[in-house]
Amino acid sequence: MKIMLVFPPSWTPTMPHLALPTLTAYLRSHGVEVIQRDLNLEVFEAILTREHIEQVLARLREDYGPHAQRRPHRPALPERRVVQWALTRGPELAAQVEEAKATIRGEAFFDGSTGSRAFQIIEHALQIASLPFYPASLDLEGYASAFPVDSSEALLRAVSDPQHNIFIDIYRQSILHDIEREQPDIVGIAVLSIEQMLAGMTLGHLIKERGLPCHVAVGGPHITMLREQIPKVPSIFRLFDSAIVFDGEVPLLRLAEALDGTGDLSRVPNLIYRDGSQVRQNPRERPQRIADLPMPDFEGMPLNRYLAPQLVLPLLTARGCYFGQCAFCNVGYGEHSFYSQLPAEQVAEQMRQLQRRFHVRHIFFSDEAISPRTLRRLSSILATQGDPIYWGGCVRFERVITKELLESMYRGGCRMLLFGLESASEPIINRIGKGTRLEHMSRILRESAEAGIWNHTFFFFGFPGETLDDAQETVNFLYEHKPYIHSAAFGTFLLERYAPAHRFPGAYGIKRIIEDPTKDLAIYFDYEVESGMDEEMAELVASRFLDALPDKPFPHFYVNDIYRFLYASRLSRQRMPLPPWLAEVAH
Repeated sequence: MKIMLVFPPSWTPTMPHLALPTLTAYLRSHGVEVIQRDLNLEVFEAILTREHIEQVLARLREDYGPHAQRRPHRPALPERRVVQWALTRGPELAAQVEEAKATIRGEAFFDGSTGSRAFQIIEHALQIASLPFYPASLDLEGYASAFPVDSSEALLRAVSDPQHNIFIDIYRQSILHDIEREQPDIVGIAVLSIEQMLAGMTLGHLIKERGLPCHVAVGGPHITMLREQIPKVPSIFRLFDSAIVFDGEVPLLRLAEALDGTGDLSRVPNLIYRDGSQVRQNPRERPQRIADLPMPDFEGMPLNRYLAPQLVLPLLTARGCYFGQCAFCNVGYGEHSFYSQLPAEQVAEQMRQLQRRFHVRHIFFSDEAISPRTLRRLSSILATQGDPIYWGGCVRFERVITKELLESMYRGGCRMLLFGLESASEPIINRIGKGTRLEHMSRILRESAEAGIWNHTFFFFGFPGETLDDAQETVNFLYEHKPYIHSAAFGTFLLERYAPAHRFPGAYGIKRIIEDPTKDLAIYFDYEVESGMDEEMAELVASRFLDALPDKPFPHFYVNDIYRFLYASRLSRQRMPLPPWLAEVAH
């Protein structure tokens, strides 16, 4: 039995996602042959070449004319000046793009002007590469489809539309040939986010279109969020044979055993599949405890090709969230969330094994939130190691996170913490059910920064019931703590399927959830509030805050978690101060 696991394009390929190495480790430990394919990296690599950009420019000249004087007959067209810019700057960018990739992968990334210029070349090259598929676009923050991928009707059109789907030709030139050559029994496609939906389903469509004799299984958090919708849309099974929801290790192994035996899928847990004219959904099985799983297996991943100046690998200290009560968060996806934790000694040993095997110096923990107990014990263990491993991850503002603990964490290699601030208005914090206190948030940010740790915060505007005064309290808090906050990600509240606010809207001041019947694969919903800002006002507040942010001379350091983490680590090694996010910086 041979399985090919695929991670579709999604966002900047700075490190492998844990989904594939985690499944691979479990399957290999049970004797299954596994091939790991990170299409997220492969697609970006295929596009960011001189040859590809020159091919795109030739296509633009054919469609629009050498000076963008023609307007081809298409439903939507980019502005003429954008096409003119692409045709003018494109040859120069094509000649520079591969050197720019090399810069991002090397120490020159940290040279502010050099790294920033390389990053801009890559951004512009992706913009040009997207133009033939307008209004679809692929950039370093993700993929925006020309079609609403939360509509099954639109999705089924999009997977076969070469005019708007950037992935079709790339897949036909690479992964499809490899599937034909390798002849896997199962192709497993991990769909973690809505941004990956079209890319993942396009691969399923192309496998089916070519008639390749393999079982196509999809899975991941986004598929899990659609577990009630998929049985209602039997037409979507044109794109895959089965869907695995929730944790996938045991179900994927059982699926392989079933296909290798009688073909009876009825006993495969967590599986949704088509049986004749019926769509069947098997019962969920309690997931494996993380301590009973083998450590992630990165063998076969292209670890020297990620778009980052140094190798960073992901790990988990736990599965699930030890708190799990925030109203905006859908951890557990509407069912009981199983939380299991690795002993800190086991986490430290996994880190050491990765350091020995791959010479990695940076580990990014992908946990929902690392528990204070793990932080305390892990830091103590790592502080005794001679060869340091730097790490970062998400942490809650817990009262028990003390100055002494933060200093111990820094000694143990912690260089970045990501905090869910969400709001700094006490009524909204309580309404969200965050379980944090302003006094602890304030103290921890200060003491963490004083310990030498980069503080990244998440917050949003527009939780139901939030007023403009509440939003202003959050803004005031951020500016009052300017010296202690080094980066942030923010936006507006999203009503997500299975979050408590979606399941119990009345309890959170939501008067009505607006469901669009054409969006039968929706995971986000519009809504009306009983009081406070509506969605439009929240968007306005967020945009005004964004407009007021100071410019950064070298913005590429702030693009994603991995670049921030590596930048913070480098500043620490050089004993340089960590720059405040909201401070003006001289260019």
